[in-house]
Amino acid sequence: MRFIQHLLAVATLGLMAATAGASPAAPINGTDYRTLEKAQQTDSGKKVEVTEFFWYSCPHCEALEPTLQAWVKKNADKIVFKRVPVAFRASFIPQQKLYYTIEALGMVDTLHARVFRAIHIERQQLDTDKQILDFIAKQGVDAKKFADTYNSFGVQTKVQRAAQLQEAYKVDGVPMIAIDGRYVTSPSIVGAALGNRPEAVLHDATLQVMDHLVAKAAK
Repeated sequence: MRFIQHLLAVATLGLMAATAGASPAAPINGTDYRTLEKAQQTDSGKKVEVTEFFWYSCPHCEALEPTLQAWVKKNADKIVFKRVPVAFRASFIPQQKLYYTIEALGMVDTLHARVFRAIHIERQQLDTDKQILDFIAKQGVDAKKFADTYNSFGVQTKVQRAAQLQEAYKVDGVPMIAIDGRYVTSPSIVGAALGNRPEAVLHDATLQVMDHLVAKAAK
């Protein structure tokens, strides 16, 4: 009996150690995050700029969203949070325009989560201008005002700027988080070191790395 109890104790300790190792307490450059060769200019004043690169149709972006937003609220006194919708190919551009339109109209808090829900929970296709405009018409939004903004020079300029930022930050997958224009991390970067872990564990580990990088940048 004592032998069995000993085995159970060893197994429990092993599981606890593995779980503890799943959240990097001392993040390593090149393993848990990357440092850009060329730092990018930020305009967040005394706070640290944190930028999420995302794509609405990415299931990993949708999965991270609630955890990330809780982290952003928790750190509101330290950071300025921004989003940049990416385009790995031309077919992503309508969703870029969708984000920048709801941002210009001050509707991110209202519609951002709804877009994720429509795509990933309700299985709606929001890949074309028509699909997006049809969706917006059902959200109680002034359709003409939305369409005018969606097709505006201002939104097109932001789409072009997003492409420049995507290149400057060497974004090769999403979600990716940039800290202070100098560091990037993500669940996939952290996961490469941690191995096969549940997505929630990778999210928590990524936020721990972000905490480290924000503190590092604040110094």
